[in-house]
Formats: sequence, C-alpha cells, structure tokens
Amino acid sequence: MKLKLIRKQRRQWLLILLLAATAGCSDLSRIATQFPQAPGATGLDGSTIVAGLREALQIGTTRTTEATGRVDGFLGNALIRIALPDSYQRIADAMRRVNLGSQVDELEVAMNRAAEKAAGEARTVFWDTIRAMTITDGLRILQGGDMAATEYFRGKTSATLQSRFQPIVQAKMQEVGLYRLHNDLANAYLSLPFSRKEHLVDLDQYVTDRALRGLFTVLGQEEQRIRQDPAARTTELLRRVFGSR
Repeated sequence: MKLKLIRKQRRQWLLILLLAATAGCSDLSRIATQFPQAPGATGLDGSTIVAGLREALQIGTTRTTEATGRVDGFLGNALIRIALPDSYQRIADAMRRVNLGSQVDELEVAMNRAAEKAAGEARTVFWDTIRAMTITDGLRILQGGDMAATEYFRGKTSATLQSRFQPIVQAKMQEVGLYRLHNDLANAYLSLPFSRKEHLVDLDQYVTDRALRGLFTVLGQEEQRIRQDPAARTTELLRRVFGSR
C-alpha cells in the first residue's frame, strides 16, 4: 500500500511538469504550495520547484518550435508533412500526365516551408495562450493521460491560436512565394484542353490548419517524453525537481 501511494505521488509530481505548459509563471508559486514535496526530490524548497517548472516551460516550448521550425521540420517529417488538399488530386494527376508535375511538387514544398517558417515564431503565441490557463485547468490535467495537456490545448485554445497564428502563416506564405506558385499551377491546369473547373480550397486556412495540427502532434510527442522518459529532463534542475519515477 505504501509503495502504491509513493508511485501515485510520483506520478502527480511528474504530471506537474506539464504545468510548465499549462500555467503562467505568476501561478507557479501557488501551484508549488498545493502539493507535498516531490518524491525523489528530498530537500527541495518551493523556490527550487518553481524554478524547475519555469525551466520545463521553456524547454517544452523550445523543443516543439525548434523541431518544427527548422528546414524540413514539416517537409521531412512524414507524420506532419503537409500534403496537397484532397480536392487538388485531379489537378495534380492531370499535371503529371503532361510532365508538369514539378509545379505540383513546388507547391507542396512551399506549403511546408511556410509552415516551418511560421512554426519558428509559434512559441510566443503558445506562451500567451498558456498564461491564460487557470490553476483549476492545470489540476484537471494532472489526472489525465499521457497527452492530457496537448488535448486540453487542442480543445480549448485551437480557435484562439488559429486566429493569431494565421497572419504569421500568411506572411510566410508570401515570403516563400506560395501564392504565386498556387496561381501558376491553377492557370497551367486550366490551360489544358481536358481541364475542368475544380473546387480550390482557402489556401490560408488550409496551411494554417495543417501547421497547427503539426505543432500539436509534436507537442504531444514532447509531452509523452517528459512524462515517461527521465532522459527527457535534460538539465540538472529538472533532474533534481522531478527525480526518479
């Protein structure tokens, strides 16, 4: 029974790590006083625990944005790579039949490049959203599964993140020439004798949706790493605060 209690307490403190992604820094001191001292972290005072939570906030956010914001962060990751919309497949097939597939490929690459450039600036957007989360929300997440924090963000903040993230994506789409490539592809397709009018998606909305989906996917992976793998706690402070499981 005692071993079971210790394991439960350890799980609770490991989950508190996720408050690095679910609470503003001004709330961390109050969070630290609401729980017993972390097992495996004997001798730590509240200020050390709070410092560890702040560091975890920085690390978790940085890992996600760096993983997705580098070259091929989207394009080279099969799990989050942005493909052409399904409604474009007839266009893509027609273009490839007349040896114009390179235009299709360029458009797909540009969508992913725009997402990569936007992801590099996503940390501030996430941080602002994180600061609005309440202590009550964070405590609910403590009782959740391996992706409880990620699913909370997806359910509670997607609309806000999308409205703030879309202008960033639009700017990056312009920067990589995505609009020009899209128009060139549409015009080239319509010039073909066997072409027909197709439904073209709102490219801004599509790339924004897929970019955010990719960010949430990677964030979920990072959350699982932090929960499950002590090696993911990469600083001495995190190792001291969160100890062994």
